[in-house]
Amino acid sequence: MSRKSRSATHLLVVDDEGHQREMLASLLGRAGYQVSTAVNGEEALAQVNAGEFDLVLTDQRMPVMDGIQLLERLQADCGNLPVVLMTAYGSVSSAVQAMKYGAADYLTKPFDKDELIVVVEKVLRHRRLEDEVAQLHGVLQDRFRVGGIIGSSPPMQDLFNMIQRLASTDVPVLIEGESGTGKELVARAIHQEGTRASGPFIATNCAAIPESLMESEFFGHDRGAFTGAENSRAGFFEQADGGTLFLDEVGAMRIDLQAKLLRVLQDKVVQRLGSTVAKQVNVRILAATCEDLGEAIRNKTFRDDLYYRLSVVPVRLPPLRERTEDIPLLVEHFLGRASSRFGRDDLALMPEVMDRMMVHPWPGNVRELENCIERMVLMAPADRRLSVKDLPPALVPGSGGGARGDGEFSLPAGGVNLQELEEKLIRQALTRTRGALRPAASLLGISYKTLQYRIKKYGLDRIFVPEK
Repeated sequence: MSRKSRSATHLLVVDDEGHQREMLASLLGRAGYQVSTAVNGEEALAQVNAGEFDLVLTDQRMPVMDGIQLLERLQADCGNLPVVLMTAYGSVSSAVQAMKYGAADYLTKPFDKDELIVVVEKVLRHRRLEDEVAQLHGVLQDRFRVGGIIGSSPPMQDLFNMIQRLASTDVPVLIEGESGTGKELVARAIHQEGTRASGPFIATNCAAIPESLMESEFFGHDRGAFTGAENSRAGFFEQADGGTLFLDEVGAMRIDLQAKLLRVLQDKVVQRLGSTVAKQVNVRILAATCEDLGEAIRNKTFRDDLYYRLSVVPVRLPPLRERTEDIPLLVEHFLGRASSRFGRDDLALMPEVMDRMMVHPWPGNVRELENCIERMVLMAPADRRLSVKDLPPALVPGSGGGARGDGEFSLPAGGVNLQELEEKLIRQALTRTRGALRPAASLLGISYKTLQYRIKKYGLDRIFVPEK
């Protein structure tokens, strides 16, 4: 599935209750999606066979064919179509079982609009990433492409060989690299090429989860475990049973939860909040970080025993500035993909553009390069010749796109509102890191706690809501 706009993304809502069906269709339609509806499983199958859909949202309890039976039919007929199951609070165990059969996610009734949109967006985003890996399935034999990762440089060839070796094992892996280097793509490639490929791949960003919700999100909770826990919910470890759990920004995990993670790694058991029952889980842990965990250990914010357990095999992703010979390959790939996506064919990249790209430091790494190419394609001139003037300001010296070379900023004659400037810089950093707090704090040169305080100070916590 290519990265479609919402208006081009087609969803199918399946529910035998007319009011619920129309309410969901209305909510998703107002969010910008193209929505079709079906009153039962048979009608849903007929619509899927007759058209193209990007996601199916189905109720679990329906007459004749329930949601799990529909899921099984869809898995048999079109296995790569993601299905989100809606379930009542009393059927959480059935929903978890459905995820083992291949459901992409589930929603526990009652849920609000925001939760609905977050789950739909998350599933679609994961589907896009999985498709990028699927397009290159088996490319571990291809020297320059592995699991959506591209490179011919010696560091990348070493990385590809490492992925191939790790895919055949079940040991924990710690993936280290700057923001934008492709840590999740590496994790997905290890999962897809390994023995757990048929199991779930659950990815979560530890820095994007509020500290108060971390334990519940990772380990789950029973009904009544805490105020507001009206329904039981499986945590990430249970959801990933039989597959892989990817912990991005693992350094952001609370120190007390690190001890519980260590227990999962050692004993393969989890215990939900509010429960006295320990459950056995079969999960491979892949973790990633863009910070120096050695320094975190010295600062007593990360456990050394957990670090040694996770880093049985550390994998370092080189920043783009250390593999500049890969830039032409990446540019060709991103240019072709963006041209196809936006219908801008026959674009020509002038040689001076590549020259400028080869010397740019790319602080945002591959993600910054991809965004740069997409911007150029979208703004391409009528003659379809992409020149230096089409580059983002950050790549053009003297354009005002970044800080001055002497490290100073010019103060306007009329002065500035310092708090307003600070808020704008924090907004920009959070936008660039897609809401991930620790990378944003690193960009701003402040501590994680300081950034948390200033986000609350400016009311940005109402805008940059961490993903659940």
